[in-house]
Amino acid sequence: MNTSFMPLAGKRVLELGTMIAAPFATHILSQMGAEVIKIEPPAGDTTRSLVRGGPSGTIIAYSHSKRAICLDLTTEEGKDVFRRLAASADVVIHNLAPSAARKLGVTADDFLAENPRGIHVHIKGYAHGPQADDLMTNPIAEAATGAMDDHRVDQRPTRFGPSYHDQFAGTYAVIRVLGALLDPEAPEAARRIEIGLYETGLHLAARDLAGMQLKTQLLGRLEKEGGGEFSMPGYGAYLTADARWVYLLILTDAHWAKLTRALDMPEDGSPDYARLRDRKKARDVVEAAVQAAVAGFDFEDISARLRNAGIGFNEVMPLERVLDAPQARQPGKLRSLDFRGLDFEVPEFPGQPQVASNLPPPEIGEHTTTLLEELGYGAAEVENLLSSGAARAYQAGDFAWAPVRDKR
Repeated sequence: MNTSFMPLAGKRVLELGTMIAAPFATHILSQMGAEVIKIEPPAGDTTRSLVRGGPSGTIIAYSHSKRAICLDLTTEEGKDVFRRLAASADVVIHNLAPSAARKLGVTADDFLAENPRGIHVHIKGYAHGPQADDLMTNPIAEAATGAMDDHRVDQRPTRFGPSYHDQFAGTYAVIRVLGALLDPEAPEAARRIEIGLYETGLHLAARDLAGMQLKTQLLGRLEKEGGGEFSMPGYGAYLTADARWVYLLILTDAHWAKLTRALDMPEDGSPDYARLRDRKKARDVVEAAVQAAVAGFDFEDISARLRNAGIGFNEVMPLERVLDAPQARQPGKLRSLDFRGLDFEVPEFPGQPQVASNLPPPEIGEHTTTLLEELGYGAAEVENLLSSGAARAYQAGDFAWAPVRDKR
């Protein structure tokens, strides 16, 4: 397989990541050719024990093709190994709590003392400010930046399913890293990177925050931007005759005209609903009309009509069917992984012309001994590190999934 275009080949990235934000950032860097070394404590990344005592999908999706070393950074010997790794690395990325980063010796000051030209990234709850040491998780970021207020189940503010704020924070970290790598003379300030989940959430909400301010000033009263399907009749999920949900993209008057014509709706050509402002005023009537129209067709029939009319739509896919779609099965969209004898298909990093190395996710400490040797530790020193607990190598059975009992 041609792997010639790997723009980060030769770059070494250290990850002290847990859960999603930092592992997601290093996953992207890995797929661009960087060597990623995942550094874990003896207790392991939290996601190693989330599914029946063993690794979750996060490990499989975002830690494949990395190497792993297990260190106890509460020991001086473990800290010494980290310092040697730091001196050999181009980038370190972590999402530890600020107090933990200081305790373990992995702050920007610690890293740059060993590697003055390196890039240090801390993905944390909040960047500089009065809450800089406070803790934050993905759903707290949703709550703090307005996203959760607009996402309610039975009127109760509720977190989204995917951890979008974590993943966007990881993506922003990658962008900042690439920016620093582009300039070999980047000043130290540009190589001390902090990405806050809170600030990430603010940036993601910028459109809604600006829209609220715009409408409030124009109207002289508080006016929030509504969610798309609530403000645009015909923009949302509707049930077909064969009980499949289809999501319609009806944003403009032209879209509405195409929809009413494609579905032979009585409203086709009616001046009462031709303009969005009129459809909003008659929202309940318009919604009922679209529901009735969609309910009159099986999914395959309505799909053909919508596609022929040039209307944006898709079935609301359950997870178990997502990878069955012909679009997902195209070459270069998925990679096959074998992990502990189980087969997985993992979506690829989009836009990459060639596929990076295709290794299964490492077990905890799988490469500890090899990496210690590469760092210049002799056989006796390696043995001392392992026997003292400052470092740990993988042992069969670590984080094994609990067996599923036959309840019949």
